[in-house]
Amino acid sequence: MRLIGDNVEPGIYTFQQAMRIADEQNLDLVEIAATANPPVCRVVDYQKFLYAQKKKQKEAKANQKKQEVKEIRFGPQTDDHDYNFKLKHAQEFLKEGNKVKAYVFFRGRSIVFKEQGELLLARFAADLEEYGKADNIPSLEGKRMIMFVSPKSQK
Repeated sequence: MRLIGDNVEPGIYTFQQAMRIADEQNLDLVEIAATANPPVCRVVDYQKFLYAQKKKQKEAKANQKKQEVKEIRFGPQTDDHDYNFKLKHAQEFLKEGNKVKAYVFFRGRSIVFKEQGELLLARFAADLEEYGKADNIPSLEGKRMIMFVSPKSQK
């Protein structure tokens, strides 16, 4: 096995030699990479090792950004002013890093205007092109025509 650690000459040792070195320093032998060839072990205080590992995991979890899905609802005959108002909200949602679920809700006999709903959602996706990317083409599910827009990655 490959042995690393403080006050240890890095190299390849047998298991018995590695355990003897760890015992001489009153430390533990911890396997770091079991899949490596040869396996990598470190001479370290196991409690400190666990503490450092938990701390790293906690920091990684704190730095994660939870992505929410915000909904925007249209009617098949949505007016330009209403459309622009909802477009601005969608732009803000995408800037914040949230997904946007845009849908056209058809009421009663308005389901015969499916083409208007498709055109509206296609226009919506085109207007949001610089803020996000449409995940899919508009699809009809019952009385709703749904489309998702994901934010562009901010690097």
